[in-house]
Amino acid sequence: MQGEKKSYYVHPTAVVESQAIGEGTNIWHFAHVRQGSKIGQNCNIGKSVYIDIDAEIGSNVKIQNFVSVYKGVIIEDDVFIGPSATFTNDLYPRAFIWDDSHVSSTRICRGASIGANATIVCGITVGEYAMIGAGSVVAKDVPPFALMMGNPARLRGYVCLCGHKMVESGTPSVYRCPVCKKTMEIAEKRGKK
Repeated sequence: MQGEKKSYYVHPTAVVESQAIGEGTNIWHFAHVRQGSKIGQNCNIGKSVYIDIDAEIGSNVKIQNFVSVYKGVIIEDDVFIGPSATFTNDLYPRAFIWDDSHVSSTRICRGASIGANATIVCGITVGEYAMIGAGSVVAKDVPPFALMMGNPARLRGYVCLCGHKMVESGTPSVYRCPVCKKTMEIAEKRGKK
């Protein structure tokens, strides 16, 4: 309908083809949101972000500049995606034989944070409230609250809900946040590298 007021903001240079955009979301300069994608409420979609056909983004998600969210990527609520983070969707890419059967799903669970320039290889799950360090390359599932860094990304500890690295409390599998003082029990799988 012409003249209908939208409940979300789209910068004049953005291209938005999707009709499934939640109230209070802001879509900034030169972003492209493809038909069939879904964006929840109160999201912030930064400059030059590309959201592919059928990509799903929950509510309260912040996607910084120059991120591409391809088909097959599901981002749950309260996720932070740093600038220039990279998602993939094909484990065996060949331009001359690509079709939708090659799409491999990736899930970024509630509250997770992905640092700037991190690469998330498709077909994995990043657990709730996990934190991926800037520039890391993640090619395997990430447990909840895990702090992953490096190339390839390795487990470097656990983070609190507030985002700070937790320390061991002296009780097996119990960690304490030195900033907000919360404690958390984490079922670890020792012996795996």
